[in-house]
Amino acid sequence: MQRPDGTDKNDLRSIARRVMQERGLLPDFSPEVRKEADAITSAATATSRAIRDLRELKWASIDNDDSRDLDQLSVAVPLAAGAVKILIAIADVDAVVKRGSAIDGHARTNTTSVYTAAGVFPMLPEKLSTDLTSLGEDQERLAIVIEMAIDANGTVSEFDVYRALVCNRAKLAYNAVAAWLDGTAPVPDKVSAVSGLDEQLRIQDGVARALKSVRREHGALDLETPEARAMYDDGVLTGLQPDEKNRAKNLIEDFMIAANGVTAKFLDRKGFASLRRVLRSPERWDRIVALAGTFGERLPATPDAVALNAFLEKRRQADPLRFPDLSLSVVKLLGRGEYDLELPGQRAAGHFGLAVNDYTHSTAPNRRYPDLVTQRLIKAALAGSASLYTDGELAALAQHCTEQEDNAAKVERQVQKSAAALLLASRTGERFDAIVTGASEKGTWARIVNPVAEGKVVRGFEGLDVGDRVRLQLVHTDASRGFIDFARVQYSS
Repeated sequence: MQRPDGTDKNDLRSIARRVMQERGLLPDFSPEVRKEADAITSAATATSRAIRDLRELKWASIDNDDSRDLDQLSVAVPLAAGAVKILIAIADVDAVVKRGSAIDGHARTNTTSVYTAAGVFPMLPEKLSTDLTSLGEDQERLAIVIEMAIDANGTVSEFDVYRALVCNRAKLAYNAVAAWLDGTAPVPDKVSAVSGLDEQLRIQDGVARALKSVRREHGALDLETPEARAMYDDGVLTGLQPDEKNRAKNLIEDFMIAANGVTAKFLDRKGFASLRRVLRSPERWDRIVALAGTFGERLPATPDAVALNAFLEKRRQADPLRFPDLSLSVVKLLGRGEYDLELPGQRAAGHFGLAVNDYTHSTAPNRRYPDLVTQRLIKAALAGSASLYTDGELAALAQHCTEQEDNAAKVERQVQKSAAALLLASRTGERFDAIVTGASEKGTWARIVNPVAEGKVVRGFEGLDVGDRVRLQLVHTDASRGFIDFARVQYSS
């Protein structure tokens, strides 16, 4: 197949590597990291009687079809009076990646895997993240288990955290599981291959829904902001396809939110300082209020998550097709989450969007460095040891992880724009309906949907603000720099 100039995946990967370096991220592993990885020949094994043997449980993973860096498994155990015990197994990455090693140094520098339209730049060598520290199918692995007793109303009544040996019985995919749960497709083969796993998943689905219901009552925001995935045909970019939420993704998301909340409470109970994930009160609540006003709705003058979520749910019901656009506007106006040092007994800053006070990141140690740090804190607490990190180190890590996460997000957005610029290169002069996604002294940006792309409004941006709907004309693209430029035009009468 002949590749048009500039549409090869390798071209985008070169752009991604350059942009990562410009943002202070390492696209490649050093010789020292590769040497350490080469020396690791097997997964970690149980070395303590305190490690429980839970291999007989019907553990399963649910992730993207092509994911191999599997961080978590789940299983349900029914209890009396409609309660259910949910167990979440998190890959024990620390058992292989030791603090102070060259591998740990690379992970600490980047702090996250970087997911671009050109491919993934993993935080850890793939030999580890997709194999030796991954909870792969039919593989016995060490894990941190977060156990939660959840009553019939969706409230976590009791919890425990401990180390265990687990085995993934089935590597499942979001789309197939979601379609089956929705009744639009038969049970996936890998589900039917494990006796009782279908019942397991239905129980888990019910518990996840109950957990979400409780969070919604407290004002958790249920937003839809589908990301776009690059589509390739023989290495040639062919499109950007929205990667939308579904029932299986919601199941895992709800479990991870609950597990992260339990982890934060566990560390506080043990007297450990921790890295919390926080989202403070919205930076631009006044604009959210004004945006609601355009729909004839009134929000309080001060931030109110319950009122905001009620407004969002009303708009979802009234106009489901345009709800993702409204969701995107609200997400932009809420501001970005960040990491913060939390001292024992200190009042948590909380997470406005999730409507929780105690929240950390602990469920993706193959992909995020804060989760690996949290894992080390958990293991020290379980062993009765002192923390491996001083309060000063944790405060510095919180700031560094926030900054690098922001840099990684900027890389991902720029490479996404480069991919979109390639797809739009032949469409200069065309007109598009768009929604404004950013407005500041630095410029005004808007998003179109075919392909999913965000560009800068270089002419006619005066007076525009986040959430405004506009008609734009494409005037220029530059794939190497990720530039997509629009001019505002009038709607046709």
